[in-house]
Amino acid sequence: MFFQKEDQFSIHLSNICSNLMEGTNFFTDYKLKNLDDLKIFSKKMKEYETKGDTLVHTVIQDLNNAFITPIEREDILSLAMNMDDVLDGLEHTAALFDMYSVTTVDDYMIQFVDAIRQCVIEIEKAIALLSKKKLIQIREHAIKIKDHESKCDDVLRVSIKHLFQVEKDPIRIIQYKEIYEELEEVADCCQNVANTFEAIIMKNA
Repeated sequence: MFFQKEDQFSIHLSNICSNLMEGTNFFTDYKLKNLDDLKIFSKKMKEYETKGDTLVHTVIQDLNNAFITPIEREDILSLAMNMDDVLDGLEHTAALFDMYSVTTVDDYMIQFVDAIRQCVIEIEKAIALLSKKKLIQIREHAIKIKDHESKCDDVLRVSIKHLFQVEKDPIRIIQYKEIYEELEEVADCCQNVANTFEAIIMKNA
């Protein structure tokens, strides 16, 4: 028994995914030039994060009220929560930029964010396939997410090594290291989404 054409959980997951994609695109494309930009940046990301929390809350309410669900309840909840974790991580990163007054984005941050955006694009494709009951086809997108995530592991190692080699200001080292580690955690959250997709395929395909 899979998602029907207008299944409420399919719609909920699509809404959460759309909000995540919008938030990720905003995060990626926003140009930081000065401290005022940071305020706008972090406020807007907070709005995406708050909307995401509301959408997840709706999923939980409907799961509590549903007699039968198209796939296991915990898998629907896990997908919703893991997608939301990606957005939470991006919002937290924006808050760090604002808190530390970081307006200079370096190459390593760009590499992290590009990989995260690629993960979210794959998540969006997989969610669309899920709603069409095309479970087997989801696997290739789960694999691609994991590939992008593993690139972030490499970027983290290189970025921290480079930071300690070139940066003389110990406060700057702490700030940038925290931002790098937060972005790598966002990529880990994307991998959690991929793992949930794989669990769904295993149980239902």
